[in-house]
Amino acid sequence: MAYAAYVFDAYGTLFDVHAAVRRHADAIGPDGQQLSDIWRAKQLEYSWTRALMREWKDFWALTEEALDHAFERVPSADKSLRADLLDAYFKLDCYKEVPAVLKALKATGARVAILSNGSVAMLDSAVRNAALDTVIDDVFSVDELRTFKTDPAVYDMVTTAYRLYPDAVSFQSSNRWDVAGARKFGFRTVWINRAKMPDEYKDLSPSLILPDLNGVE
Repeated sequence: MAYAAYVFDAYGTLFDVHAAVRRHADAIGPDGQQLSDIWRAKQLEYSWTRALMREWKDFWALTEEALDHAFERVPSADKSLRADLLDAYFKLDCYKEVPAVLKALKATGARVAILSNGSVAMLDSAVRNAALDTVIDDVFSVDELRTFKTDPAVYDMVTTAYRLYPDAVSFQSSNRWDVAGARKFGFRTVWINRAKMPDEYKDLSPSLILPDLNGVE
């Protein structure tokens, strides 16, 4: 079945969230993966906590705070690398299959978009750095709502902008909690299970599970 719009989460789905630390792996040392894992986990935790409290900070501020916390948890990592890591995060690499998959979907006549917790500036930078600006039709950031996924209002940004029913949208995310939120909203959902994680939220199952974006249709 063809969909009117294919909408993608950004971080972890299109862009490799661990690429920033990997770029400076030699300087960070053997605890680099631990630093990256904590950085990502806290970035998400802070977004959920802020959304529930209704105490807004944009995703870039939370990304900075999460990195500072990760440095505290991993004292072997050199804090002088902070600016370099943040700069690298602003210019994350996309996964290798992303350009071809997005181009193929766009060629069908469907809209291709990003729906992300990322700030406008973060997303614009990532899209340009990965040369995806020619295939992405729209970038929806939560900035205008001042909340985060999985608030239903975030997913509604797409249906309102495109004047579509939710079931006309195929939503792809590597984050299982995001897939659950999108499924509850009514999107067709595809879980990009890059990390080979066990399934959860069994009452809000994805329509399809893939190891990467190849196979999205």
